[in-house]
Amino acid sequence: MAQYVLAIDQGTTSTRAIVFNHAGEIVDSGQLEHEQIFPKAGWVEHDPMEIWRNTREVVGLALTRANITSTDLVAVGITNQRETTVVWDKNTGEPVYNAVVWQDTRTQKIADELAGDEGAEKYKAICGLPLATYFSGPKVKWILDNVEGARAKAEAGDLLFGNTDSWLIWNMTGGTEGGVHVTDVTNASRTMLMNLDSLTWNADIAGDMGIPLSMLPEIKSSSEVYGEGRAKGMVPGIPIAGILGDQQAATFGQACFEVGMAKNTYGTGNFMLINTGEEIVPSENGLLTTLAYKIGDNKPIYALEGSIAVTGSLIQWLRDNLGMISSAPEVEEVAKSVEDNGGAYFVPAFSGLFAPYWRGDARGVLVGLTRFVNKGHIARAALEATAFQTREVLDAMNADSGVDLTELKVDGGMIANELLMQFQADILGVPVVRPKVAETTALGAAYAAGIAVGFWSGEQDVIDNWAEGQRWEPSMDADERERTYRLWKKAVTKSFDWVDDDSE
Repeated sequence: MAQYVLAIDQGTTSTRAIVFNHAGEIVDSGQLEHEQIFPKAGWVEHDPMEIWRNTREVVGLALTRANITSTDLVAVGITNQRETTVVWDKNTGEPVYNAVVWQDTRTQKIADELAGDEGAEKYKAICGLPLATYFSGPKVKWILDNVEGARAKAEAGDLLFGNTDSWLIWNMTGGTEGGVHVTDVTNASRTMLMNLDSLTWNADIAGDMGIPLSMLPEIKSSSEVYGEGRAKGMVPGIPIAGILGDQQAATFGQACFEVGMAKNTYGTGNFMLINTGEEIVPSENGLLTTLAYKIGDNKPIYALEGSIAVTGSLIQWLRDNLGMISSAPEVEEVAKSVEDNGGAYFVPAFSGLFAPYWRGDARGVLVGLTRFVNKGHIARAALEATAFQTREVLDAMNADSGVDLTELKVDGGMIANELLMQFQADILGVPVVRPKVAETTALGAAYAAGIAVGFWSGEQDVIDNWAEGQRWEPSMDADERERTYRLWKKAVTKSFDWVDDDSE
């Protein structure tokens, strides 16, 4: 009897496939990184065909390592890097251009032109998002405007658009031979093209961006059967039954089902979500209003989100661009070689600043340098940047929700760094809690898929399976907390106004 759920986690730097059992435990997994393509300063791309090849390979690895076959699966769930934009030809299955990644800043001029006299919040009441380089809609417009022949093909009905969830599902269910073109409400809510209230595409915004509605996937719930794996694929005949954007998947996997419950994911960037229930809460403090999840025919659940562009990717930058460390975990040892940051503050505005500032003109700065500062201080400042940015988002969340968070549930790769987790608790002044199963993003997608086919009965099973792994209590003196945070805020202002009109 089939007794497992497979989750595919298509992330910014890698694609993973993880097999989960009924207790929500990892049985085994496979993972492959894909190339990060940087054609120009501020541009970030992925090869969608490489992602599709890697997806098939990691599914094979996970099943083989778990010593099972696809017939042992009840369902497949997908979670994905959101906003990363793929446009492909539905007749050939070939992308017309590389995937334009969420971190990419090339669409700043498009965002400015769309904003016009009405400003960056022109569409915010409709879609919950400010006009920024982050979201998918302007990226689609860029591809149609800049790839030869793309607009004509799009207007002829030959091109499809999706975030990487749609790209994978279309391929997994048959591609050019009957592939299903769908997305879920959480991914649709990151395009700038969806009405938050009706969960439908907004023809006026799509028209403003010059995006034919025929390109857009059908919007579905986060937990239902969308189609089955193609006959010659890795999961033939198995229902593909769950889709959640990666941050919403982590929220689901962390069992944040009650209003006011929040989680923070530490990955390439950081993303904090707080459940606002069935209420659409507009933000007055630089947060995004987004979908948390929608289970089948149930009412949609909304969230406020604070998105931070660069956290884990700053550590990768120290490793790959500067050669300061040879592996990401090594940063903790280097940072531990000093007692504090030595007065150095690192604002990693490599893709501008996201929440709560939304400054596309910002760029990264390292400030407070003296002859005293060494490699250890810079490593520490890089880690502390993650915690400081999280504090800024938490302050905004407390202000918008009217509820002060009493503890923060955390997940993602960086939570293995105990120095960072302790500093995070110190700078927030609230406990930080890590779950036993840290892979909550993949787990959330698995739960969504399993609930759709009756493998799990619903949210209560997720709550019952969740268990605390470790807790960090704040230990920093309150005056020291506010002093160092004040200096951080000062450092942030030094990153503003860097990009001029004639900047590349």
